[in-house]
Amino acid sequence: MSGSAGARRFFPYAEPYDHQADAMAEIREALVDERDVLFEGACGTGKTLAALVPALEYARAAGKTVVITTNVHQQTRQFIEEARAINDREPIRAVVFRGKDSMCHIDVGYEECQALRDTTHELVDMEADVADLKWREQELLDASRDGDAEAAAARGTVAEELEDVQAGIEALREERNVCDRYYDNLTRDVDGFYEWLYADVRTPDEIYRHAHELDLCGYELLKDGMEGIDLAVCNYHHLLDPMIREQFLRWLGRDPDEVIAVVDEAHNVADAARDHATRTLAERTLDGAVDELADCEDARAEPASNVLGAFREALVETYEASFGYGDRETVGDDWADVTVETDDGRDDLTVAFLGAYTGGGYESDLEAALALGEELDRRYEQAYKDGETTTRKECPTLTAAGFIEEWMDAAVEPGQYPVVGVRRSETGVVGRAELYTCLPRQVTEPLFADLHATVLMSATLRPFGVTEDVLGLEAPETMAYGEQFPEERRRTYAVETPALFASQRDDPGVQETVGGTLEDAVRFTPGNTLAYFPSYAEAERYYHAFAGDATPYLDEPATRADDLRETFVADDDAVLFTSLWGTLAEGVSFDDDAARTVVVVGVPYPHLDDRMAAVQRAYAGAFGDGDEDDDAGWHYAVEIPTVRKTRQALGRVVRSPDDYGVRVLLDERYTQSNRVELGEYSVYPSFPPEERSEHIDVAPEKLKVAMLNFYSDLDAWDGDPPEP
Repeated sequence: MSGSAGARRFFPYAEPYDHQADAMAEIREALVDERDVLFEGACGTGKTLAALVPALEYARAAGKTVVITTNVHQQTRQFIEEARAINDREPIRAVVFRGKDSMCHIDVGYEECQALRDTTHELVDMEADVADLKWREQELLDASRDGDAEAAAARGTVAEELEDVQAGIEALREERNVCDRYYDNLTRDVDGFYEWLYADVRTPDEIYRHAHELDLCGYELLKDGMEGIDLAVCNYHHLLDPMIREQFLRWLGRDPDEVIAVVDEAHNVADAARDHATRTLAERTLDGAVDELADCEDARAEPASNVLGAFREALVETYEASFGYGDRETVGDDWADVTVETDDGRDDLTVAFLGAYTGGGYESDLEAALALGEELDRRYEQAYKDGETTTRKECPTLTAAGFIEEWMDAAVEPGQYPVVGVRRSETGVVGRAELYTCLPRQVTEPLFADLHATVLMSATLRPFGVTEDVLGLEAPETMAYGEQFPEERRRTYAVETPALFASQRDDPGVQETVGGTLEDAVRFTPGNTLAYFPSYAEAERYYHAFAGDATPYLDEPATRADDLRETFVADDDAVLFTSLWGTLAEGVSFDDDAARTVVVVGVPYPHLDDRMAAVQRAYAGAFGDGDEDDDAGWHYAVEIPTVRKTRQALGRVVRSPDDYGVRVLLDERYTQSNRVELGEYSVYPSFPPEERSEHIDVAPEKLKVAMLNFYSDLDAWDGDPPEP
């Protein structure tokens, strides 16, 4: 059986689309060659199965495990549905893994859980020893009754040992912390649980409920039962966080080169990797470390306190010096950046630290702090195991010393951006130090090099060269499949409304033109309309100005997106105002009547602050001609991610062969006709060629006529259409 034909046995439906079959064959070949794959496919074209089916087939043939991962909850649900469909056709062993915090039955943190596990294991081991000793004692008793004098003497020794172990068990149960559910995991027959688990593809919620009813710990059972599985479904952090990844692979019973990763929504990997690599140290942690050391009777406490106290003093001095008149009063509840980077060497916080430090050398004092912190951390863990404390105490000295060591080394690490943050707490203004990672490939390059192969898929991965550079991929296989559904059932209009530059957004004339054109788009849609804006503030502005007959809904940062989506979808003449940077702009389907028209208002450039400027400089230095001011920084860090946001939003509608709808780009920067006039401000060239070819430039006043004609040709109106 050929590779491509063999893979079909995992395809759960009658026949794949032609482009799916083509993609499956190419991916299978790339996996054999241990090559990574960049796989772009338009929304709704079956990317998941096209990647998962050949991955499962090859993994089973080669003795490997497939890990499919995403950062979007709805996609996880989709993975589960696809895995269940595959399992119905070709049985697979699959687990859906979620973090411990949401699966713990007794609600303890990671460190506490680890200590409880160790103590519980110790108890079970001691009870096993008791059983062995009882059996040995009985054996010796029988031998002594048969006249074996040596057995009689040995029995006394065994009896003494048995008594000691039993006393130890009694003391452990009285004095130390044990997890009863984990104890049951270790001492009861759990084969029935695993039979239930692998009879289908179970969700983490189902696992939690089933284990809860059985008085077991589902999370630990899941960890212990993952060896030999075909498929694991998990979140990004199980692969991107080095410490979690090491544990996760150990639970799988796999080395990295025995894992095939399928990464969904892969255009988000760069940001996720950057977040996972970023480290912070809060002022409160430094305060805790200083207090901890003050109560510590150890010769290392003084030098440790000396160096940590100096860093705390420098942190406060740095953010206090940044405040101008009245600035302190404007500090809010969210972290706000204080720029400490300088053009001529060390950052402001490092300079302040070196100025505040007095001693024989901060390096040796840091070594003392790290050593003492590690010892204190071990003491806290043992105290929790022994039942001396009811919670597993953290060690702020260890945390602070480790961060400061990283901070002082960061000057020689390219792509590290030092920054200080401030926010208002219940005690006043507080600060934190942060090492922000500008280059995601510092995380992803070693990861992808270690795995057997990775399939990165998204509707918006192009230009592939940018993705390769940013993630540090080595000569990946690339494939792109554009819109596969009938072109006559979709239209993309680029409307020549004024460019929503920041300097023009408050202009009443611009707002009137944009708002009026948006109202036209909503009025001439036979159903619901999605309206995406560069920010929540802009969405709210046009929500309040909306004067159409459709029911307006406003997505706000504090609202539950799932609840809002359900309410909006249940309507039949509504418009949803939301942000392109929100959770409803990607990874969420609005199929068929859920939404007919999507309108992108403006170009969603990110907030161009000092942090983003640091990313641009890092990208320019890594991917440009060496000049940090060249265009590579803007292209890699700003323009391409921005256009991807727009393309993701456009993909929320027209998601099946029978679906239909209109995509509206409301800003002249999207038009072809204004490309030359706008020059570098035009984003039209940043779209893939086949998508550009579908952009139809229209004047604002002509949009309603164009939409009326399109929807009328499809007989989409219930009754008479509106009059233009």
